[in-house]
Amino acid sequence: MKIVGLMSGTSYDGVDVVAAEFTRDGETLRLRPLGHRSLDYPDDLRAEIGALLPPAATTIEAVCRLDNRLGEVFAEAAAAGVELAGGTADAVVSHGQTVFHWVEAGRVRGTLQLGAPARVAARVGVPVLHDLRSADVAAGGQGAPLVPAFDALLLDAAAGPRAALNLGGIANLTVVAPGAPVLGYDVGPANALLDAAARRFLDRPCDLDGARAAAGRVHEGLLALLLAEPYYAAPPPKSTGKELFHGRYLDDRLAALGEPVAADDVLATLTELTARTVADACDRHGVTEVIAAGGGVRNPTLRARLAALGEGRWRLRTTDELGVPAQAKEAYAFALLGWLSWHGLPGAIPSVTGASRAAVLGSWTPAGPSFAATPAEPPRRLVVTP
Repeated sequence: MKIVGLMSGTSYDGVDVVAAEFTRDGETLRLRPLGHRSLDYPDDLRAEIGALLPPAATTIEAVCRLDNRLGEVFAEAAAAGVELAGGTADAVVSHGQTVFHWVEAGRVRGTLQLGAPARVAARVGVPVLHDLRSADVAAGGQGAPLVPAFDALLLDAAAGPRAALNLGGIANLTVVAPGAPVLGYDVGPANALLDAAARRFLDRPCDLDGARAAAGRVHEGLLALLLAEPYYAAPPPKSTGKELFHGRYLDDRLAALGEPVAADDVLATLTELTARTVADACDRHGVTEVIAAGGGVRNPTLRARLAALGEGRWRLRTTDELGVPAQAKEAYAFALLGWLSWHGLPGAIPSVTGASRAAVLGSWTPAGPSFAATPAEPPRRLVVTP
């Protein structure tokens, strides 16, 4: 079965596109990567998304317009994915762009991803799986992270406690260990605050290669204020996003500090925050190896700091060594969730999300006749019987 996976994360910089072929061999599911691409959002679309995200106010008109514009972008990405698949695919999984993750007192009450899946289905002519988080939320779960289903199948728990780390806008961790349930949760910001600082101080979308952070020094006072965030001390299951870690959040901490901090020092401190919170989580679970993916692995300053913090306790690797491109791992994970949903299998892990049951994820938008039923002639009238 060939599945195209589309993923846009909390960094909202573009869409990662993959094509994967799945074949089942007894208890083993084989994934053959068929290729991946990244499609950058244009600057005006990034600005449109940013203007809608919390803590900004918005209108339902703005949400509708963005939903449909994103649908066109995801449709284009899906078409590229079908090309990667050799011209034909059985399904597309479109995560959409998260614009809100509704958390109250540690409980997720709702989540919203935009991306007009009907536009995607109309473009490529195959069924599209979307809204992948809501079923887990309805079952009492966090709706995130969902990638642990992929990690738990890929990593060998018998090899000892190991962690899969994703460094996107938010850092999330999956831990597998012999005889223990899979654990996974959002650790805190990875690139979210770094990118906010880059936009604020550098007028750039990011600190490319962590160069400005490498030139700065960690400001211990600012770091202490950032580490005091209650989210870090909360036990899992837990999830977060840019509804907490956004530009105004950073502004408030800088204002509370009461003294100016140079731009490079702010970036160095935020890099240390990400590295420190991730390393603390890895140490807490006693892992011996951390296998990283996501845009953050392309930041040599962050990677070097993580490797230094883990030295002597755990080894840092990337998923490239396991045959999964680090930049495209989440998109491949969502392609797997599509395979599971297609076969009626749960994609969320209750020990990760805190749900009362394992949910089959997503809603299907068919392209033309339902893929679940034999096409029939349309009825010409309706009769109501007692």
